[in-house]
Amino acid sequence: MVDITRVMRRGYRAGIAVTAVGALSITLAACGQQTDTESSSASRDCPAIAEKPAEGNGKIVYWSMWTKGEPQQEVLQKTFDCFTEQTGVEVDAQWFGRTVLTQNVAPSLNTDDVPDLIDQDISQVQAAVAGPGGLQDVSDVMDMKVSEGDSTVADVMPANYFEFPENKLTDGGQMLVPYEMLSNAWWYQTGTVEDFKAPETTDELFALFDKAKEDGTAAVSQDGDIDFYNAYFFSRWAEQYVGSGGLLAAAQDKTGASWTDDAGFLEAAKLVERLGKGDYLIDGWDASKFPNVQNRWADGDAAYLYVGSWITSEAGEYIKKQAGGAGADVEFASFPMPLADGATHPTVEQMPIGFGVTAKAKNADATKALIAYALNKENIEPIASEALNLVPRSDVDAPPSLDGVKQALEDPEAEPAVFMDAVDGQAPDWTKEVFYPLNNQLLKGEITAEDFVKQMAAQTKSFNS
Repeated sequence: MVDITRVMRRGYRAGIAVTAVGALSITLAACGQQTDTESSSASRDCPAIAEKPAEGNGKIVYWSMWTKGEPQQEVLQKTFDCFTEQTGVEVDAQWFGRTVLTQNVAPSLNTDDVPDLIDQDISQVQAAVAGPGGLQDVSDVMDMKVSEGDSTVADVMPANYFEFPENKLTDGGQMLVPYEMLSNAWWYQTGTVEDFKAPETTDELFALFDKAKEDGTAAVSQDGDIDFYNAYFFSRWAEQYVGSGGLLAAAQDKTGASWTDDAGFLEAAKLVERLGKGDYLIDGWDASKFPNVQNRWADGDAAYLYVGSWITSEAGEYIKKQAGGAGADVEFASFPMPLADGATHPTVEQMPIGFGVTAKAKNADATKALIAYALNKENIEPIASEALNLVPRSDVDAPPSLDGVKQALEDPEAEPAVFMDAVDGQAPDWTKEVFYPLNNQLLKGEITAEDFVKQMAAQTKSFNS
């Protein structure tokens, strides 16, 4: 299996999706804005704090998923500096990067050298820290003031960003407080597809692919060595047929019967089979090394790419390097995965990145005060305006490239779902041993959709017995 941290080296992990939204224009000029992040963050004023911890709470230790110099790191560092200025509480931030949970936090859980504060996306936190009992309930943070009058964290954050099953600890407590949001979509370069119209049906989606082939361009780029990238197609379609939580329930079904009893899994598998056997994937996709195929999409060798919203910064960075560091006259756009024929769940995928407080935190009260302070509008807004990502507050504007994704995430008619229905976080071993291998075979055309669901049923029963 490919190490997930390699995929996340330049972006996040990625993962999220969009519903009925128009195309999203993404100018690569936005990448250049990141060079101004340090000066912008450093110069902003510090808001006053409402939830001031008791005196004597001297230090908070934070082990971070970010590395020094990343836009998010600089925005958060300024917030920590402000918190120290307002409270006298030191924040000892250690910027470990994307391996922080597996290489630093998880090995520390059985020692006395545990940080107070950690962060990452909810699936990885669940698998590496929350599952082994390493986190404490942070639901009380939602009632803490964000230093905007009497407004609390819960008042300024839509409930769908934090109130869902995958953000629960085993005792029912809340696992994380989100501060950044990710989502998935189909991406293309504007101007490369004549008379482009976002598809509203699956047949219209495949018609776009057919047109790309007719025009002499590969239809879809796919880095086949990334198992969870390969799994995004099946999981996305399956969520539309069986609803949020349906894929996870099937993964945990001890009988395995869900896979054959619910026809939605077969319908989703048929679409993956159609994609794999239809000669839509770019040549060499299944023998490449990430991010070669993604870069071929950025080079224009393929028309479409299905990944998360981090692609705008990753592809932009690549093209900028290809241009010798200068800006490039390229615009990206995206469209949502259309609702599959016969599907009844208009799901929208999300992947919150949030703060968690460890079970052994030495300074939990001050740490929770810091989290509430970080959600203050003045503190969190630069995540959108400078780091160019979405934040879980409706009153903070999205970067222009992600405005449609924000609308989709906050659509009250949409059914929220976590990337891959959270199977990689809630059932990580099943995902690696059962789901990924069979899904790869299906996408490569080595087995049929019918074979896929039969083997998923049999292997899931065997795995869970």
